[in-house]
Amino acid sequence: MKAARDYSPKIDPLRDHCPVRAAIDVLSGRWKPSILWELKAEARRYSDLQGALPGISAQALTLQLRQLESDGIVLRTVYAEIPARVEYSLTDHGRSLSQVMDELERWGARHLEREGKQACICR
Repeated sequence: MKAARDYSPKIDPLRDHCPVRAAIDVLSGRWKPSILWELKAEARRYSDLQGALPGISAQALTLQLRQLESDGIVLRTVYAEIPARVEYSLTDHGRSLSQVMDELERWGARHLEREGKQACICR
C-alpha cells in the first residue's frame, strides 16, 4: 500500500502561492464534497461510506479518501481487532471546513435557483 504522502498533490506553483487555489484543490474531486458531508456528523466505516454514496466505485472512494488523508482533512483509524476495523473521521483541520462547506451549499443553492434548477441535499 502506498504511503499517504504518495497521494499529496504534485508540485503546482499556483497552489503553493494562492490560498483560493489551495483550498479548491483540497476540495476538488467528484466525490470529495459528498465524503465530507458523510463524515461531518460522525466517523464512518468504508462500507458505510460506500453505501451512502451510490455510484461511487471502490477505487474512486479509496483514492479520494487517501487524498483527503494526505491533505490532513480525514483521519484513518485502524483498530486492533479481528477482523480489523477501519474508521474514517474528520480531523480538526477537516472540521474547520464545515462553515466553508455550509456557505458553498448556500451559494450553490442560490446559483441553481438562478439557473432555474432545484437544489437538493448534497450526496
